Amino acid sequence: MNKDLIQNLKETLSTDGCRGLVDCFLTRQQKDEEDHVMDSLYHEKNLVFLVSNLFIAGTDTTATTLRWALLFMAKCPHIQNQVHEELSSVTGKRQINREDRKLLPYTNAVIHETQRFADVLPLAIPHQMASDVIFQGYLIKKGTTVFPLLTSVLHDENEWESPHTFNPSHFLDEEGKFIKRDAFMPFSAGRRVCLGESLARMELFLFFSSLVQHFEFSPPPGITEDELDLTGDVGFTIGPSTYELCATNRTC
Repeated sequence: MNKDLIQNLKETLSTDGCRGLVDCFLTRQQKDEEDHVMDSLYHEKNLVFLVSNLFIAGTDTTATTLRWALLFMAKCPHIQNQVHEELSSVTGKRQINREDRKLLPYTNAVIHETQRFADVLPLAIPHQMASDVIFQGYLIKKGTTVFPLLTSVLHDENEWESPHTFNPSHFLDEEGKFIKRDAFMPFSAGRRVCLGESLARMELFLFFSSLVQHFEFSPPPGITEDELDLTGDVGFTIGPSTYELCATNRTC
């Protein structure tokens, strides 16, 4: 599918405008070919891998995080109501855009707390030591492959006031303003953080805020909030166990 998509974009490529990432890549590829650049990284195999990685990594993690977010909203209706109240006061019924995020500190805090508490990707991608390092009394030699354990930071009792509960206040100061936390690192650690971090942040904000703006999420008939299961389903990512919710159109 990706090859067909790339081929179609290649056949319709125009120098008059850039439609996105693939156009930028193809334009650079053409330039390198015209300049007879040897060992260029801009070739079709790398482009296919690049697009595939963006779809696989971005789609799964973002969708899983949203599934957790809706489950948390159904389980914590008071938090969901507060998100909706903030959205209503700032955006009303108009379409939410990415610039609204800085005006919605509580909504932003709920999204960040979802990422922290859900811990969708507890292990970061493998890193390799660039030099010998002494860490907590242990020698880690240059060239050693290490796997950062992100979950140990996201649930560190020394970093979070209530690490084992869903608490958006982790990202709010006493005045209700959004604050950044150094221990918030769901997108990996070090220099090799997720390339799609900025895209994922924007997607999560737009999808989540738009959903809560238009729908109220609640447990299905016969099920209470307390009965909603927060047990994770371990796979490539940690998603919630299969669940059902009711989504009711909001009238105001």
